[in-house]
Amino acid sequence: MAERKTYDALALLSGGLDSILAMRTVMDQGLKVLGLHFVTPFFGKEPEFDRWRELYGVEVTAVDIRQKYVDMLLDPSQGYGKWLNPCIDCKITMLSHAVGLLPEYGAKFLISGEVVGQRPMSQREDTLNLITKRAVVRDLLLRPLCAKLQPVTPMEESGLVDRDRLHDWSGRGRKPQMALAEHYGFTEVPTPAGGCCLTEAQGAARFVKLLTHRPVPTPNDFSLARSGRQLWAGAHWLTFGRTAADNDRIAACAEPGDYVLKLVDFPGPLAVARPVDGDWSPEAVMDAAGLIASYSGKARKHFESTGVTVKVAVRRGDAVETVEVVPSRDTALPWAEPKPAIVSEWKKARAAADA
Repeated sequence: MAERKTYDALALLSGGLDSILAMRTVMDQGLKVLGLHFVTPFFGKEPEFDRWRELYGVEVTAVDIRQKYVDMLLDPSQGYGKWLNPCIDCKITMLSHAVGLLPEYGAKFLISGEVVGQRPMSQREDTLNLITKRAVVRDLLLRPLCAKLQPVTPMEESGLVDRDRLHDWSGRGRKPQMALAEHYGFTEVPTPAGGCCLTEAQGAARFVKLLTHRPVPTPNDFSLARSGRQLWAGAHWLTFGRTAADNDRIAACAEPGDYVLKLVDFPGPLAVARPVDGDWSPEAVMDAAGLIASYSGKARKHFESTGVTVKVAVRRGDAVETVEVVPSRDTALPWAEPKPAIVSEWKKARAAADA
């Protein structure tokens, strides 16, 4: 078995500009740095790895923390941001996990790309100190982009890292970042780190709706809730694709206890109906099948021109049943998408229960 490659430092690499610049700043000192890209149900860009290597000259590996992240999300010690984003606990979780990987790679310290004052919740001076303390990384974490505004680290004291070649950036401006990106000759400048659907109104609504019916969801539940189109009718949860890529993602989330619906003779969305409060009745399955069929233009035209129902295959585990339905959005069950207003209502109810 090949010996694992060793590095001087491990960096939290989101793929945003700051995390890349933090890595490159330390690499400029001749140190070997590996980027850790954390993957959860809410963010993760593994398909971008080859592009990042080519465009930005960084090494990167994926780190799966799905279950650990979900456990944290259900009860974050520092609470949520505007929507369902636990930004402070998120960074604590990643740093705490990264510490455990240091021996595996022979690395001596960690790197992250924060800039003091850049983000109102997670990058205030007091918050950065809190993150460092809670993650127990005070002597292990270097923030190269604002290091000169921070206390001297053991890495600098020992001479492993030259403090004079680090930065003193602060605030929300992006001019220093853009200038350094130009210095490195980046032909594509990545946006600030983003892509976490917990910070988005609609994403948060989807997840809160799930939490109201399944208080302790699995990582796969959250992955399904993030996919395609989401409709609920009471405790009936239905996910179906808008595109072929959606269909693939939804199919990958399917579990043996799910009802998987697919039109037999026409192209259309693949759907997963996941029970959260007991098995579905045959009537509920038929209602969902008719709704799914209505999103196939060819199935609708077939029924409108011939009056003949369309077939939908319903698979559950190894059993497959074919039902015949009218493609229609005039359904018996009150299917609806989750609305962002439920997020604040859920937070208030949670706070009242904890009081």
